[in-house]
Amino acid sequence: MIPRYSMPEMSAVFADETRLGLWLEIELLAVEAWSKLGVVPLAHAAACRERAPKIDATFVRRVAEREALIDHDFAAFVDVVQESIGEPEGSWVHYGLTSSDVVDTALSATLVRAADLLLVAVGGLVSVTKRRAYELAAVPTVGRTHGMHAEPTTFGTKLALACLQTDRDRTRLLRAREAVSVGKLSGAVGTYSNIDPSVEQHVCDALGLRPVPATQVIARDRHAEYLYACAALGTTIEALATEVRHLQRTEVGEVEEAFATGQKGSSAMPHKRNPITAERLTGLARVLRGYLVAGLEDVALWHERDISHSAVERIVLPDASIVAYYATTKMTRLIDGLVIHADRMRENLLEGSHGLVFSQPVLLALVGSGLTRDAAYRIVQRDALAAHEQRRPFRDILAEDPAVSEALGGPEEATKSLDEAFDLTRSLANIQRTFAALEKVPG
Repeated sequence: MIPRYSMPEMSAVFADETRLGLWLEIELLAVEAWSKLGVVPLAHAAACRERAPKIDATFVRRVAEREALIDHDFAAFVDVVQESIGEPEGSWVHYGLTSSDVVDTALSATLVRAADLLLVAVGGLVSVTKRRAYELAAVPTVGRTHGMHAEPTTFGTKLALACLQTDRDRTRLLRAREAVSVGKLSGAVGTYSNIDPSVEQHVCDALGLRPVPATQVIARDRHAEYLYACAALGTTIEALATEVRHLQRTEVGEVEEAFATGQKGSSAMPHKRNPITAERLTGLARVLRGYLVAGLEDVALWHERDISHSAVERIVLPDASIVAYYATTKMTRLIDGLVIHADRMRENLLEGSHGLVFSQPVLLALVGSGLTRDAAYRIVQRDALAAHEQRRPFRDILAEDPAVSEALGGPEEATKSLDEAFDLTRSLANIQRTFAALEKVPG
């Protein structure tokens, strides 16, 4: 991933030094397991550990130089490790193993570390969104369907629903972490033909992984599940970012991203304050979904293994982790600093559509008075259209309509029924059901 969207803590998980360090640790653990079985002399196992090379930029370069000669990255690694340890002890490195035993087990350990970072980031997003949901629970705003004014809601309710979805992403990520928390050291086609299963158990125990049945490689549906968790998280972030982008439009003006002192919104137009973070996160969510498609394509391999998945995973697994982590961190900051224009929300709600957001309770009042639903619907629809075209308050037009007055039992009863229908408090009386669910969300 390009540095622009990389954060150091996640990038470090996928660094060459980290990867080769895991490879070396697995090899050393395997040698030690063999020594417990009496296959490798104890002194040789101790020497391997003591003389193991330091994994640094110099070591990475040596492996790359060796790979240039033999055209096999893992064999190059083994050669350099054995050379560093020396003979005869070094010959025990990679004893009974195939490359994928080490590479796949190391990849699992890497994805577990990445998942743990993501879980911390997601927890932060959940916490901030939950806090702001309660803070804004009673701030009324327009609920929109198809982009059009529908009925009243509160901005806190919007955030509460986003928080509940993010918490579901956390659950999906936890399941994905469990799916990739596995290792295998079972040989060329997974039959333990040249390795004792206890070696696998010893290595996996040391790394906090579970041994699983496998071919030469760990089944790639596990990795696809991890990519799905990243993509789903990205889509939740995109949904929230899209909401911010719509509500920040000049014509709406209900929220805006925080704008730092000295920040510039446009190179040409000094007045611009654009939702650039939300737009960036929307784009990155598209990238995450693309990684998922690539991961799904990797599940079907030839027989016990081919390497069609290898090049793909070298790109998509690090990049998906890095992008998901970046997007989660940025969205957390966006929500934490989101500027709320409550007065504009109320203005749009009560005046922007001339009160049309209360059409359904009027409809229900007419139905309750004895009109058929279709007859009531036609009256309300007709008066709503008049309010829209004449740009007059919907309530006034209803009050002037003889059909409404007659249906509701006369002018006095009609006024009472319309007062109740246009009561914002009544519309929002049951939003606590959403917050009761939010209360159960950890964080």
